[in-house]
Amino acid sequence: MLTFLTGAALLLATPVFAQDSFSLPAGCTAFLTVQGADCSVDHHFTCTADPAGHKQRVSLDEQGLTYLGTTDEETQWIRSFHPLSGHSEQLESNPADPASLTELIETGRDSYDFITLSEEVGPTRYVGEDRLTGKSVVIDGVSILETEFEITAFAADGTQIWASSGHEFINPDWKSFLSGTSVIQTTTDSFERDGRPVEFIFPGEQGFLSANPKHGCGVVMSSFEVMP
Repeated sequence: MLTFLTGAALLLATPVFAQDSFSLPAGCTAFLTVQGADCSVDHHFTCTADPAGHKQRVSLDEQGLTYLGTTDEETQWIRSFHPLSGHSEQLESNPADPASLTELIETGRDSYDFITLSEEVGPTRYVGEDRLTGKSVVIDGVSILETEFEITAFAADGTQIWASSGHEFINPDWKSFLSGTSVIQTTTDSFERDGRPVEFIFPGEQGFLSANPKHGCGVVMSSFEVMP
């Protein structure tokens, strides 16, 4: 956890928008940049200090860093840091129903039920399910598998905080989920989000590790944070 938070502090301290290229912490190597439809750019990378199979992702918008998260080889949400709210979350030990990319690919369905712990906001329980739709989509020359999902977040007292449903994508080779379209409902509001990938950029290609989102910018976006 110390390495993760140290990396977050370094990323926040780096003036990424003073330059065209985003700088990762020492010991980390990026393997993919994704330009999204919602004026976001994501960088996927690994770090030598992390356990085998762990991957990290940073997300940026026009203002700067919005998210830093780590997943394992089964795409379990291990930990995350949310700069807009200033809170961090860490996966509990021994989740009731761990997320499993293997199960999703092999059976077409994966349920999950786990709790994240946060000093700032307390424990949050996430219950949901991912399903393969059977559709393969080609975006920017890359074939990815479409999923549909439902997820609900609960406070420590069992009160529902928010719920979301929609479609995402997976790439089995990258062992990563990619954003899609969703509807998010809070206790007071409901809104839609379209974070579908527009461009996949690999090492050596123009735009790799760009600090600047390209698509959908200038549109008023909600600041509500859900689990990516």
